[in-house]
Amino acid sequence: YWHMVAKLLLAVQECYRTALDEGAATAVTTALAAAYYDIRAGLGFNKSPAEYGAFPTDPYSHTPAGRGAQQPGMTGQVKEEILTRWGELGVFVQDGVLHFAPTLLRSQEFLHEPGCFVYVDDAGQQQTLSLPAHALAFTFCQTPIVYILGDVQEIEVVWGNGRTTRISGHSLDADTSRHIFARDEQVKTVYVTVHMGKRASG
Repeated sequence: YWHMVAKLLLAVQECYRTALDEGAATAVTTALAAAYYDIRAGLGFNKSPAEYGAFPTDPYSHTPAGRGAQQPGMTGQVKEEILTRWGELGVFVQDGVLHFAPTLLRSQEFLHEPGCFVYVDDAGQQQTLSLPAHALAFTFCQTPIVYILGDVQEIEVVWGNGRTTRISGHSLDADTSRHIFARDEQVKTVYVTVHMGKRASG
């Protein structure tokens, strides 16, 4: 069952995060990251239509050997996929503060050349954000978050009034986090410099 595989994926990710938090040896965290992506490779969207038995992005609860996808329809897998994706992006909230620790994110997900990111802002308007090479973008509470590979760990907050704030590390302060949660259009964009040595390889 795809849902069972997704539950295993989430469990391994949680073990990986616990190992990091407890200061486990690099060999342990590297092995857990490798196991995580081995499991992810087994999920439907990584399969060809011939292997999956349907369009790989369509939700099916399971695919028996030799029979193709069965039981079309949304399952609990969707929940696990959302949770694991936020985990890959390293986004979490603790004590009302937004943190970014994308240690499980792979380098292949970053742009190889400049591109554009289209999103809907806090006011419900479609916007386009130019991205440099070696960047990745997503939204959190409709605020664009841009990860850029680099050698320092810092955050640059661009405010709606044009001013910028630089923060050392990968955690916002409570006030900035609160503005993002409120979707009050105060924070325009958040740029997070991701240290190249602080991610899973690949």
